[in-house]
Amino acid sequence: MAVVLPRKGSIAMNEPVELYAQAIAALNRGEWQKAQSLAMALLKQAPHHAGVHYVAGAAALQLGQMPLAAELSRRAVSLNPKRADYAAQLARVLAVGRFIREAVEIADKAMALAPEDPLTLDTLGVVYTQANEHGKAIKVFERAAALMPDRASYRFNLATSLTFSGRIDEAEREHRSCLQLDPKYWKAYLALSQLRRQTESSNHVSWFESVLPSAEHHADALMYLHLALAKEYEDLGRYETAFEHLTKGKSANRANRGYSTEHDEVLFKALAGTPVAPLASGSQSREPIFVIGMPRSGTTLVERILSSHPQVHSAGELQNFGVMLKRATVSRTPQMLDLDTVARAKDIDWRRLGDAYVASTRPGTGHTPHFVDKLPHNFLYAGFIASALPNAKIICLRRNPMDTCLSNFRQLFAQTSPYYDYSFDLMDTGRYYLLFEQLMAHWKQVIPGRILEIDYESIVEDQEGSTRRLLDFCGLPWDDACLRFHDNQAPVATASAVQVRAPMYRSALQRWKRYESQLSELRDLLEKAGTAI
Repeated sequence: MAVVLPRKGSIAMNEPVELYAQAIAALNRGEWQKAQSLAMALLKQAPHHAGVHYVAGAAALQLGQMPLAAELSRRAVSLNPKRADYAAQLARVLAVGRFIREAVEIADKAMALAPEDPLTLDTLGVVYTQANEHGKAIKVFERAAALMPDRASYRFNLATSLTFSGRIDEAEREHRSCLQLDPKYWKAYLALSQLRRQTESSNHVSWFESVLPSAEHHADALMYLHLALAKEYEDLGRYETAFEHLTKGKSANRANRGYSTEHDEVLFKALAGTPVAPLASGSQSREPIFVIGMPRSGTTLVERILSSHPQVHSAGELQNFGVMLKRATVSRTPQMLDLDTVARAKDIDWRRLGDAYVASTRPGTGHTPHFVDKLPHNFLYAGFIASALPNAKIICLRRNPMDTCLSNFRQLFAQTSPYYDYSFDLMDTGRYYLLFEQLMAHWKQVIPGRILEIDYESIVEDQEGSTRRLLDFCGLPWDDACLRFHDNQAPVATASAVQVRAPMYRSALQRWKRYESQLSELRDLLEKAGTAI
């Protein structure tokens, strides 16, 4: 995060300007600890200097010291409420901490100050993206890119928001501009490949292959390029070559993830040992509809079907429930969900947690009777959700196990999320799937009738029948718009952002058979565990 020196006249003390400049320079170089030490030392001399609070808060954010980052950033804004960049940083801190409502409010105030600094605008765009306010994000990213047209990252951020909003042609243009500005902006290669189905007459294979030599010895570069080529070759029907690139892409970064199946086994066992509270203990809200399941199992499709109903709003993939649970347990461990959090969850106020979760989804929700929270990994929290929100609906997507595992291995999920580390290895993915199956079997036993399980294949084969089943479970009247989910104009900030804008298709069914020989070990693992293929 680059930081610029405050504007002339903004320094209202006789501080050592050189030391202040050193703190900012350290921050710009990514030397977070040094920047923080310098800024905190300066605060002892000038406790009322907004700029020093701003720099110290920025360093604390990068160091993951969220309470301190929030305290310092709030102080900077209170001391100088006219600085849009100070407000933008506070909004960013709040968004990272999942205080989304306040983050949007602060971001709106920052925008009201008419910022013309592209860095500030880009920061605000990221905040709006995290809040699923993609319309606002596009406008802010467009302004940032216009002010600094040679900055590749601004082009990439704009392209991402355009993709989420279904503006694919514009997104493609911005990704190409990004790569023209910086051919080593590696993630843009994968994003570009995913915008369309590639054909023999229109693809990027030669281009991407020509770039591969420059990616040698760079794990991230190899990962993005090989995964982009895997996508392109699969589209072209060259499955053996596609799988080779897929394996190379995932293995390039596997070692950096430090994943352990054994760690997940312990966590899943602890989750299964958590008792579910009586129904009367939770919130009385009927708003939430949770769509859960393994990623890439059809969760976005179901979310689009449901949110096409006039009584249902799509809230996207919210981290809110996990954040609210963590806060309620007062757990101080760095992981969102771990053994400490699970152990502490036995003593929390379930009604307060449920109400806090619903409140945390505002202002995006509340204008319709229901909203969909479709974070797939909320399957981990199903027991807690049942305790905190006894009137919430929970829908679990199931998909052919081989297709599910392959799709998870094919996908590059959010790099900053702890949920997806299993997906860098095919067999780790298979073992994770078996843990998922065991946990879902447990939830079905301890909260019978609370979870509707529906197969992705059933939705594809019988769209209307499956849609009626979904609406009946949610207590919603029939609406023909749910059959036209592809006309839904709401943004989609998931890996399925492009696919769900097309009518129902069958090409994803039995995809694993294209790679049958490469998946033999995975099949053996699943079948030995008693999983029907």
